[in-house]
Amino acid sequence: MKLHVRPERAADRDSIWKLHAEAFPTCAEADLIDRLRHDGDAVISLVAIFDGNIAGHVLFSKMRSPGGFLGLAPVAVRAAYRRQGIADALIREGLARAKAQDWVGVFVLGGDSYKRFGFDPALAAGFRSPYSGPHLMVLPLRRERMNTRSGPAEYARALADL
Repeated sequence: MKLHVRPERAADRDSIWKLHAEAFPTCAEADLIDRLRHDGDAVISLVAIFDGNIAGHVLFSKMRSPGGFLGLAPVAVRAAYRRQGIADALIREGLARAKAQDWVGVFVLGGDSYKRFGFDPALAAGFRSPYSGPHLMVLPLRRERMNTRSGPAEYARALADL
């Protein structure tokens, strides 16, 4: 069966919640998605369909600052579908949609695996955040519009409240 990535639908929401609840040690990420939706901060929410099932999910939300930026989090793949490129496909599709929607860039808090998408901790070094350090990275989508390279980097309130 072929992998298909598409925007989430209202009917997917229970499955998305369960997926994140299973993928993480607590339900915090699953509840986070509901709150980001409720607060109006969810911008791009994609599911990966594999074998007719929701195998993965990724969410991009509006950053409070700098303006024009998104935050990538959370992303999860069901255990039975890991190591098959599903997270990669979800992230790449989300980044393509973010660029098409004219967002300036995307922040992520994560490990070296995000560097393969072009995320760079050096580009985030000038931003102040509770997450500042080698794991805070940014990917410019519109370098010509990335005038801000320092100042606060504030995720959506729901993320900041975790």
